[in-house]
Formats: sequence, structure tokens, C-alpha cells
Amino acid sequence: MRRSFGSVGAVSLLLCAFTASAADWPSWRGPTGMGISDEKDLPLNWGGKDDENILWKQPLPGRDPKNKQDNNQSSPIVQGGRVFVTVSYWPAGVDQKEYPEHHVACFKADDGAPLWDVKVQPGPWKLSDLRGGYTAPTPAADAERVYVLFGSSVLAALDHDGKLVWRKDITPYRFDVAVGCSPIVYRDMVLLQCDQVEKHSRLLAFDCKTGDLQWEKMRPDAGFTHSTPVLAEIGGRRQLLVAASNQLQGVDPADGKVIWSCEAAGDTVSPVYAGGVVYIDSGRGGRGVAVDPTGKGDVTKTHLKWKKDVVPEGFSSPVAVGEDLYRLHSPETLRCWKLDSGDEAFTARLPGVSTACSPVATADGRIYFASAGKSYVIQVGPKINILAKNDLGDGCAASPAVADSRIYLKGRQYLYCIGKK
Repeated sequence: MRRSFGSVGAVSLLLCAFTASAADWPSWRGPTGMGISDEKDLPLNWGGKDDENILWKQPLPGRDPKNKQDNNQSSPIVQGGRVFVTVSYWPAGVDQKEYPEHHVACFKADDGAPLWDVKVQPGPWKLSDLRGGYTAPTPAADAERVYVLFGSSVLAALDHDGKLVWRKDITPYRFDVAVGCSPIVYRDMVLLQCDQVEKHSRLLAFDCKTGDLQWEKMRPDAGFTHSTPVLAEIGGRRQLLVAASNQLQGVDPADGKVIWSCEAAGDTVSPVYAGGVVYIDSGRGGRGVAVDPTGKGDVTKTHLKWKKDVVPEGFSSPVAVGEDLYRLHSPETLRCWKLDSGDEAFTARLPGVSTACSPVATADGRIYFASAGKSYVIQVGPKINILAKNDLGDGCAASPAVADSRIYLKGRQYLYCIGKK
């Protein structure tokens, strides 16, 4: 069903390796998949009684209080002047033991005008445990289509006018609690990390135009994970950095073959590559590792650069700027570590911040721990320097999108566009 509504230098260098326009944020954590933006001078303050720097806000599908909302932690993306979001909800009178409606909605990026709202038929998996929900994965888009994955184990592609192009059930679907990985576009393929329980883990690649399976790589030794892989340019070659349940891996995105692996634990966190190392921790508490990704085979004994024995729980992913790695975890704590050694630069409390929302670093040395709830903006440096605090009062686990001098925030009720007035 469709309803028609009528670091600074290094940041820029890294973005040059990717094809997305500076005005696009086409997938989970942006063009690099690591929360890096080449924007400068974004607003520091927004909201309040005067709606400071809120250019527009629009209600999300299913906002009617009679409906029951899913957790809806998927993040907005921006492609070609359009903002895409996914939302699931149970209409009034529908029991939450049944499937919710799966919606993909599109808004004009410049003024927020609603363009369309399309329902995608649910897949084969009806959840009995709603902790993760049906709408954790963030969409991905290219110049022609938007690709959406829902927790009922269904992947679909729509064109930018909301027409369904193809739809695929992902089977088997023995995921742990929920589907947490987001789709990634690589060349003419949509990549999915489907690490599951019961030895059904695999990497999948689908043709962008048709949805046909291009390759499947079984991963019998990998348990469940909810992490989204990251594409990175390493030694002149693209690698897919994959956080498995028991390993951090460098994978060839053309066929899914493992190039190197290191003992590690991954789950909710996406890897980050900067300063010659890849960092990962599980997000559920445990060890964090930094690995040199230039090796081959098992590099646990040869390329492990440093480790942290205990990194507390924090479902968000870290961000790296210059020589430093910034990691947010419970209880509302930010840690800054040196990328080359793992030495701690500082620890600071950010009261009220969401440890589920992943930060964005901009090219002028700012880091935005931004959400539709309480947000902080800090200045990169050897000690904590808080530039601003904001609170829209619409807290959600969705992470921000940054495009064309604007910040897009998805709350429980509204989609917000933040920009200088």
C-alpha cells in the first residue's frame, strides 16, 4: 500500500575515497560507515521554547497514540535531496503478537514535505521477543533505489518514488532476538551480514536491480551478532570489516572470502578504521581490540596492536578523529583513547546522553553525540570540552544523519531537521 502526500583534514581525505555526494548520508553511519562527515559549522544549539535552529519537523508514520509503536531504532538516511526512514507499528486493535505494519517513508530534505509512505509486506519471522523489535536496521540507498531490511526477515528495494522494485524473504532466520545488521551497497550489490545461532551464519550479496542472490558465504563458526560491517580502503584494496561473534575479520566484499581474522568479540558495534588500526568491542561489555588490518590469515599473534580487557556495555559505535578514538558506554560515560597505543586521554560523564546512538565527527573538529533526546556537542582535544547541550524530549535510539549543512534526527514521534536559520 502506498500513500502519496503530494578531524579534520583526515576526514576529508577519507571521504574522497567514496562516491557519495557531500550532500548525501546514504546508509548506516554515512558515506564511510564510521560516522565521519566533511561538514563544518553545523549548529551547536537546537530546540528550546523557540525551536531554535529547527528548520522543520514532521510526524512519523503511525504517530497516532492509539497505535503501538515498535522500538524503531533505525536511523534516517539522506540521498538525492530526500530523507528516507523506516517505521513499524501495530494499528489500533492489532495484538503485538501479530506482525506490525512495516513502513518506508520519504520526505523532501529541504522543507520536510512528505512525499510518500509505503507498506512492505512482512517476512516469515514473527517475533516472540520484542526487545530488539522489527525496525532496527537502517536503510541504504543509491541514486536509483532505497534498500530496507525489517526484523521479520525481509529485504526490499523501492525506487525513489516509492514503487516496490523487488522483495526477498531472508531464510533461514534463526537470528538472536532480532535482526540488527543494516544493508550495505557495494558496487551493484546489497550486502548483508546474517550471523545467526545454530550454525546458519552467512554473508549474502544481492543484485541491486533484481534482488537475485549474487553470492552466499557460509560462516559455520560464527555465532549471532547484530553488527553492521564497514567498507574501508586498506592498502589500495577494499575490505569489508566484519565483527563476528568470535573474530574481527577483513573480508573481500566481491565474494565474501576472509582475508584476515583476529580473535575478538563483536555484537552490536560496527568496526572503526583509522590511524592504521581497526577497533572493535562487543557493545555488551568485554574486551576491545585494535588490529593492524594489513595481514593475512589468523593475525591474532602478529597484528594485534593493543587491547582493553574490559569495555563496559554501550550499544553505540565509536568514532575516530585524528589520533584519538572516542567510545561512549554506560553509565553515560565517554572515554577517549589514543589510536596508536590505547592509552586513555580522558574520561567524562555526559548525563542523560543515549549510549545507543552513535556519534558523528565533523571536519572542524567537533563530535555530535546527537539524538532526538538529550544531545552533546564536544570539541576534539586532549580533554573534555563541551560546546553545547540540547534536548528535544523525543528520545529514541536512532543515530543522526548529516547532509548538506543539516542534521536529521529521528525521534519516537517526529523526524527533525536541524540547520542554521
